[in-house]
Amino acid sequence: MELLIEGMKKAIEMLLSGDPEIFQITWLTLRVSLTAVLISTLVGIPIGILLGLTRFPGRRLLLIIINIGMGLPPVVAGLWITMLLWRSGPLGDFSLLYSPFAIVLAQILVSLPIIIGLTCSAFQQIDEKMLLQIRALGATKLQSVTLLLREAKIAILAAIIAGFGRVIAEVGAAMMVGGNIRGETRILTTSIVMEVSKGNFDVALALSFLLMSLAFIITFLLTNLQQRNKIQ
Repeated sequence: MELLIEGMKKAIEMLLSGDPEIFQITWLTLRVSLTAVLISTLVGIPIGILLGLTRFPGRRLLLIIINIGMGLPPVVAGLWITMLLWRSGPLGDFSLLYSPFAIVLAQILVSLPIIIGLTCSAFQQIDEKMLLQIRALGATKLQSVTLLLREAKIAILAAIIAGFGRVIAEVGAAMMVGGNIRGETRILTTSIVMEVSKGNFDVALALSFLLMSLAFIITFLLTNLQQRNKIQ
């Protein structure tokens, strides 16, 4: 208990001292996580809608791959991105390994299947009578999708929250593709692992409080958005 109190005091001390390194690490954590979730959302929701509303050859196989991807171990994602960006890899000439871009790619790989899978499930659960009613009213495809998006808004935002929760807590892939380089690719999760390995448990706890606070604020805002119309 004493260690937890010391960790909390250390977190407050770090914030009040205005340590530029702490703010840089926190900002980078937020930037890469939100970028990964935004890209996963923009790509994943249309794919999820397509899989949820249409039937085509190979659809079941795609759903199986996506469901497997929802449980993809981050270190496996990190390994694949490392092989892709390694000097002898397909994108090796661009020298993107050990950069924030590489961390974003790894986080997209672990969050995209979650957003696709949960969006697809949300649209599969829409009542077929509603679909028939929309068609009977002569709605265009764009109007139909807009109406269905409103209907499935709560589930879609839940998918985004789940994707964000996965990337903000991710450490294995970020360590592998980012290298935990000070001032460049060091984020809160990799910093915590480093401080624990050095035996600095008070600093590690302080960083964990910062990470949890960040996750709480973003999740709170997304949940507020999700439940706004529901409450009204």
